[in-house]
Amino acid sequence: MLIQSLEQKTRLALMTVLATVAGCTVICGICIFFCAKLVTEERQQIYVLDGDIPFLAERSLQEANFVMEAKAHIQLFHQYFFNLPPDNDYIKWTLGKAMYMADGTAMKQKQAMDENGFYSDIISSSAVCTIICDSINLDEHERKFTYYGTQLIKRRSRDMKRSIITVGELENVPRTENNPHGLLIVNWRTLENKDLDY
Repeated sequence: MLIQSLEQKTRLALMTVLATVAGCTVICGICIFFCAKLVTEERQQIYVLDGDIPFLAERSLQEANFVMEAKAHIQLFHQYFFNLPPDNDYIKWTLGKAMYMADGTAMKQKQAMDENGFYSDIISSSAVCTIICDSINLDEHERKFTYYGTQLIKRRSRDMKRSIITVGELENVPRTENNPHGLLIVNWRTLENKDLDY
């Protein structure tokens, strides 16, 4: 009778120890999960100090500002590509900046314009080319755009006004100093580039 009682007490003690260990393991696992989740959420928050007072600033994802950043990228690319003074070094610099913002289709168009003597004509005639963005139509779901602009070419002999319409698509790339919007223009081409009455 004493041995049976001892066996039951030993089993009861063993069951109690195993239940305690299992319970502690579950509680520790839940604590680790919620602590990791809390740390992850805290890392998503940025605090700005004003003197000694911290203010919570919310970090936004690129998708939240996609339309604004995409239009700024498209407009900046066109300014680099089409705003050209009669200075060969400056033309090379601006076109170099534009090439960071687009794929090889922009390089092909630059080479075609160079072969047609467009850049040498600007330098020889002391022309100043500027582009004005009229509007940008952007399909944010398909990431396609149409750029409508007016290019002014001021020469000593006469001034010209041209209508420019280009189309292309946008892809995400890592942000860099030369590409601050983190977007790349792909499949870019000019649909219209014609003289307007001035």
